[in-house]
Amino acid sequence: MTTTTSSRGRRRAPTRIERAAGRAAALQRPRVILAALLLLALTSVMLLDGYLRAEVGGDQRVRTGASSSEVPDSVLDGGPILTFRGGQATTVSVPDKTIALTFDDGPDPTWTPKVLAVLAKYDVPGTFFLVGSMVSRYPGIVRDLVRQGNEVGIHTFTHVDLSYQSDARVRREITQTQLALAGAAGITTTLFRAPYSSETDAVDNYSWPVYEKLGEEGYTSVFVDTDSDDWKKPGVAKIVRWATPEDGKGASVLFHDAGGERSQTIAALPEYIEKMKAKGYTFTTVSGALEEQRGGARAVGGTGGTGGLQAAHHRATGVTLYEGEALVAAVAVAEWTVPALSVGLMVVGVAVLGRFAMMLVLARRHHRLRNRRRFSWGPAVTRPVSVIVPAYNEKECIANTLESLARSTHPIEVLVVDDGSTDGTSEIARSAADRLGMRNVRIVRQENAGKPAALNHGVRSARHDIVVMMDGDTVFEPDTVRQLVQPFADPRVGAVAGNAKVGNRDTLIGAWQHIEYVMGFNLDRRMYDLLGCMPTIPGAVGAFRREAVLEAGGMSEDTLAEDTDITIALHRAGRQVVYQEHARAWTEAPGSLKQLWSQRYRWSYGTMQALWKHRKSLTDRGPSGRFGRVGMPLVVLFQVVTPVFAPLIDVFTVYSMVFVDFRAALLAWLAVLGVQLLCAAYAFRLDREKYRYLLMMPLQQLAYRQMMYLVLIHSCVTALTGGRLRWQKLKRTGEVGTPAGVSS
Repeated sequence: MTTTTSSRGRRRAPTRIERAAGRAAALQRPRVILAALLLLALTSVMLLDGYLRAEVGGDQRVRTGASSSEVPDSVLDGGPILTFRGGQATTVSVPDKTIALTFDDGPDPTWTPKVLAVLAKYDVPGTFFLVGSMVSRYPGIVRDLVRQGNEVGIHTFTHVDLSYQSDARVRREITQTQLALAGAAGITTTLFRAPYSSETDAVDNYSWPVYEKLGEEGYTSVFVDTDSDDWKKPGVAKIVRWATPEDGKGASVLFHDAGGERSQTIAALPEYIEKMKAKGYTFTTVSGALEEQRGGARAVGGTGGTGGLQAAHHRATGVTLYEGEALVAAVAVAEWTVPALSVGLMVVGVAVLGRFAMMLVLARRHHRLRNRRRFSWGPAVTRPVSVIVPAYNEKECIANTLESLARSTHPIEVLVVDDGSTDGTSEIARSAADRLGMRNVRIVRQENAGKPAALNHGVRSARHDIVVMMDGDTVFEPDTVRQLVQPFADPRVGAVAGNAKVGNRDTLIGAWQHIEYVMGFNLDRRMYDLLGCMPTIPGAVGAFRREAVLEAGGMSEDTLAEDTDITIALHRAGRQVVYQEHARAWTEAPGSLKQLWSQRYRWSYGTMQALWKHRKSLTDRGPSGRFGRVGMPLVVLFQVVTPVFAPLIDVFTVYSMVFVDFRAALLAWLAVLGVQLLCAAYAFRLDREKYRYLLMMPLQQLAYRQMMYLVLIHSCVTALTGGRLRWQKLKRTGEVGTPAGVSS
């Protein structure tokens, strides 16, 4: 055993590096906040869209047989217009030979413009009781409606029966609709019609307090005298007949311009207007009927598009106007975003299912090809190889690592490259080597320069033409090195990826990572192997031809994912990279969510750096171009794009459960989970792992996967904002012992 020391060191002393890393972490906090804000904004848009799309049903009563003992008889027997001037409930009837034509449930982009066209043709005004959510979605229609001289009233924001709602909910429904009107047309209104209302004699003890409360706030509640029942689609003749008042009486007449298919309404309106005019009727708004009964001027037609305010309208100003415009703008964003996300969801869904299908088919083919009896890489590789162990403050793990290498069935030399450790890693390694009688161990010390520099130092110092790289927290099985180097019998092979496994899998976080390693990493590697575009050789267990690494310029410090960087570089140089499933290594996965975040953040960001660094391969010729046009798109699609947009599946699942169909959404989510379980079970079968860990998979999908999404989004934000990230050392416990002590 020998010890050497390198004097070259291009970076700061460890304590200063730790301080710099702390400053770098502080700079990352705004990006974490930005990533969280992006997710929050997406969630808010989805919730707003779902809230706006609350279904508007038919105009029938919700309850029957309710008592009206608390309602004044003057209201029950009175006219359709209810006011509370001076705090006293007063009803007003529409004057004889007068029609107050009212429409409910709009605006609707299909039917409301057609209704407006009919009214404009006959110069007839209408009073439209609008649903606030529809107003915010179609503000242009409301502007046209008001500009044409029609009157508007409130029909709540979500078309909910207010009788059973709290005072806060009632106020919210009214206020939100007023804001929508302010943002759409710059007005507010004093007219109100409750959903599912009819004539005044239907007012009961449940609904009366609502009318009283709104009356105290200055609202005029409007009921009907004559209901066309057009929502029943009884035919044009019946609609016209049912809407006609008897004996020349005036009436508040109800039609619908939304809430369903309204072609019969559109056909009935011209016939109805002509019939009533022939009988000597005039048409007015609700406000016009009120003014006439109070001795004001009689309104007999539309305003001719003059834009004058109706009596019930008030110009929105100040905070109300600004908040209304903000609401309409937010809804416009939601109206654009949700359909776009729906398309994205379809693309992601196809990509995810396509990936699962590819993994299953190609993994099975890979397993059968590499495990058939006659398969051979060539003559057995028996010559010694060099094992490089970069170590920085690995006092908890380095002894276990060396002990596992002492059991190797293949001849090796071991180079422990101490990258400026301050915890006595070198001394512990030297003591362990002496205790184990390992004369093939060299401990190489250098000032702290980072993992790539440590690996390069090891490659230059290696005595053999094949170098195996492993992390200082990893342990090998006795046969790992032998299995790992056999593919080098094929001269085309430049590097080999081993099978990294989670050793500390007895914790919840460890179990989740175990599932991810077996399914997400090793199943992927089988697929990429057959496609000839393996993107990453894991730092925990990988082997390289020494000359190939040196020709590629060594392990680069350009990215935080030096393993991905060197793997892509070898592909571009025409070297073949393969996966050896039988070369197993046991690594210590992060034991806390904070450390897991740090590790995956570095991996994700480093992968993006490596892909960007090698982007020119997309236009290259030869092996580099082949990887660029096959490997790069697959890696970008499966490791960046799909994971970034995969949260859409969960977001839309929650959205559908809340706003669409809970059962159907749940079944769809369970179906996707079933596909993933199938893939995971097959991956466990190939790796001969115990299936009991798959019991953790549903919880993994609900919790762990969401964290991985956030990590990737955080990485994308960092990349897009031009941020830099330093290497962050993870805290190790040394709980992954020698292979003999690891249970699967």
